[in-house]
Amino acid sequence: MKDILLLRPMPRPGVLAIDAYSPGKSTATGSGTTYKLSSNESPLGPSPKAVNAFKQAAAELGRYPDGSATILREALASRYGLSLENIVCGSGSDELLSLVAQAYLKDGDEAIYSAHGFLVYPIVISANGARAIIAPEKNLTANVDEILKRVSAKTKLVFLANPNNPTGTYLRFDEVRRLHAGLPKTTLLLLDAAYAEYVRQNDYEAGVELVSTFDNVVMLRTFSKVYGLAGLRIGWAYCPPHVAEAVNRIRGAFNVNGPAIAAATAALSDASHFQRAVEHNDRWLPWLAREVSKIGFKVTPSVGNFLLIHFPEGKAAEADSFLLARGLILRRMEVYGLANALRLTVGSEEANHAFIAALGEFAKTVGSHG
Repeated sequence: MKDILLLRPMPRPGVLAIDAYSPGKSTATGSGTTYKLSSNESPLGPSPKAVNAFKQAAAELGRYPDGSATILREALASRYGLSLENIVCGSGSDELLSLVAQAYLKDGDEAIYSAHGFLVYPIVISANGARAIIAPEKNLTANVDEILKRVSAKTKLVFLANPNNPTGTYLRFDEVRRLHAGLPKTTLLLLDAAYAEYVRQNDYEAGVELVSTFDNVVMLRTFSKVYGLAGLRIGWAYCPPHVAEAVNRIRGAFNVNGPAIAAATAALSDASHFQRAVEHNDRWLPWLAREVSKIGFKVTPSVGNFLLIHFPEGKAAEADSFLLARGLILRRMEVYGLANALRLTVGSEEANHAFIAALGEFAKTVGSHG
């Protein structure tokens, strides 16, 4: 029987050893109102202009989209002052992570990411036959010295989520520059800036300057967060021309769908909706952090649209069950090596108040909070 089972197509070595990506839950166990606070989605949703553009694009579903996403790339170039040829669009930044890894990693190579970095990084590294190297963090923040210690002649890619998901921490731009300066010119630094629009710190920069100056830096951005277009799966990369050329050679001919291109282009034109989304986060992120701390649980300072909340040993799972029963869906963190934490997305005013009320109830059942 064993010999018979071996007589079938087999994936390349290492594929079946990869831990598949585990998304946050979408359903609660309670019967009342459900608040999904597990996926860092915008509580304001998409711009009405984006929704209207999406509806209008429905009339063209029988036609292939523009394979180069030209109107979106032109809008991005205009918005950020970038060169059109340096922009590549993808089906979410996840696809772009995969494409960059496919273009620059091979069997025997190594790629580095920080200990609590985005779960997609080790997946795309291993899927291309390379070895994933994990760099320890300090205070749940990427550590430049620990990353550089692990750089070798085999290091072809370094992934840095800045700000980082799920911790919400970030590296100052001078530290990012120091990291880049310590890398070989043949190593590509990939800056994943999915949450850049939320950052208010003056010492932060998403990566445009480095990409514009050097040949070995790529910056990724997404429309899934502040723009509220997670369901359309659309992101973009700003690359040196030679990187854009490599990625364009291997991406799908029509990798971004027409309605997504139309909606994302319209979203960029709606400055007022964008500002409302940012201001909502500016108001509620610190409010949630203060209220959670008042209740007695530790919060990691965040510059994103989410908070990492820490519980006493063994209590995070209990908190998750307690909150789910009240319609509040948070993100469990075991897969990130943070078993005693839950990640909370900043929600609507109603959701935020409901969460704090429920967390206060849970705290009474714990006794001590640590």
